[in-house]
Amino acid sequence: MSPLASSQESIPSVYSIDSSESSSSSSARPSIHLEPLPAWRTAKLLPYELREHCIIYFEEGLYVPALHLLISLVTFGTAPSASTPAFLPPQQQLALAATLAIHPSITTRAQNEDRLQASNLALRYLRLVLDLVGPINGNLTDAFAFSTVETSSRRGAKRRTTGDDLSPTKDDLHSINSELANAGSIWARAQDFWHVVGWAFNCSLLHQRRWERWQLWLRYMIDVLDSDWTLRAQMRIDDPDNEQDPRESSLMVQYLNGGIAPARQERRILRAVFADGTSKSTGEFPEIWRNETKELKKHTDMKKSEAKLNIEADVWGLYMNESSSSSDLEDTPPGTSPVPAELETSPQTPFSDVSAPFGGPQSIVLRLRLLSLLSTVSVFLPQTFTPLSTLYDLYLEHVRPLPVPLFFTLICPSSMQYFHQSAASSITQVILRSLIASSAPPPLTDDLTQKDLERCYLPFPANTGSISDNTKVSLCVETLLRLLQGHCGLYWNNGRLQTAVEQGIEAREQKAKKAGKGRGKGRVDGEGERMWLKASAGRMKGLVDLVGGQEQRQDT
Repeated sequence: MSPLASSQESIPSVYSIDSSESSSSSSARPSIHLEPLPAWRTAKLLPYELREHCIIYFEEGLYVPALHLLISLVTFGTAPSASTPAFLPPQQQLALAATLAIHPSITTRAQNEDRLQASNLALRYLRLVLDLVGPINGNLTDAFAFSTVETSSRRGAKRRTTGDDLSPTKDDLHSINSELANAGSIWARAQDFWHVVGWAFNCSLLHQRRWERWQLWLRYMIDVLDSDWTLRAQMRIDDPDNEQDPRESSLMVQYLNGGIAPARQERRILRAVFADGTSKSTGEFPEIWRNETKELKKHTDMKKSEAKLNIEADVWGLYMNESSSSSDLEDTPPGTSPVPAELETSPQTPFSDVSAPFGGPQSIVLRLRLLSLLSTVSVFLPQTFTPLSTLYDLYLEHVRPLPVPLFFTLICPSSMQYFHQSAASSITQVILRSLIASSAPPPLTDDLTQKDLERCYLPFPANTGSISDNTKVSLCVETLLRLLQGHCGLYWNNGRLQTAVEQGIEAREQKAKKAGKGRGKGRVDGEGERMWLKASAGRMKGLVDLVGGQEQRQDT
């Protein structure tokens, strides 16, 4: 037997994590963040004169100088010491920056380079706030709260401009008299965060130019949610006796409690994460702004670019114009929107064109990260969202009917790296149990051991004769095999591992006699599915041969 592993080693089930006690053990906490938390700076509110300066800039539509000023203030003092407080504006200005980063009039309908630069600066500023100050010190939970137009007093309707009121409210002092800061903001236009998620993923399939902006915005928001949750989880570990769990005040929990009945909300959230651009999906998650996907006509661009800025003559050019008339707009042409190189950086992904039915590699990565966050919340705060078993059942409803290539893209080991190993193992087993033959004995526990893998999963085909289902069973057991190998290693077990793998390969090949009848976008034919089945079998044989070769070398 290899010293690398024993029959007692396993991947613990995510179901076995006690949500009330596990917070005291960092090893049990499902999180993809294994590195130490950054040393965030404390925040200090901008002095009154600078706050007013920024407000005037924003109200006059002078976004570039406003954002340059905010960037210089938040980065001031970073070189000498991280303990130097960072100057931050009120939450209304942070909220406006988030709208400027994605609003069509500043991005895909930008009438000049200055306005496009403003959207890029807004995203850069938000990233600096997250990286330097952090989600809690930066008060991003309040800044990024969604509200209806009627209840958006947090951003204010019109700020006080005279000295008649000697006791103005705090909101009066900080509010911004701008359409994009109030009724036209993303926080007022969208129903909630999941409306934005669904629409953004619909754009990944239907409106590529808008998706290039939405993916930047959504990636940033997921980073905020992830960092906020991880920081509050660490606070819970540091103070486990505190009756108030800091995670209950997280931005993720705020977005989950959207006022919709829980049973309806959890299904709607999963539909948003799996939004696929169909008419049903766009009906439930429509565009955020009217005519959002339309762009300026070229002749309008040229004509309006001649508008000059002359403050002394009270000529403001494009700065006071937040919208365009419908006659100036046209449908989005194919192509890409100009995005600076520094904003296009993204992690490398293992996916190719098989991810196209879900909007491409970056869309898949963002969907997986959201699913991982939902899984983590369900582990530790099931009463806030939904029990973990319910979440995984909903996940199964969306994943099982998918065509084989897309199914594999979501459950392959490279995708499962976005989940904690316990969650990855449990999700894969939930999917596999819905597909595997009824003759397969259930495992004794939810923990994944090599013994259970050999006895309950590896030797068995699907519960139907379709090539699609048998291929999916093969892909699931392959993922479990690789997860176990990565977690604690595999051992030869006197050839029992090889026997189980070969029995399963033969059983699935024999049972898959007819082409699958599965439906779904991008479904491949029977021959294509059979190629996936053979490829999976080949990879598992190669892995087992590698394990056997290692043991033989150790024995000698």
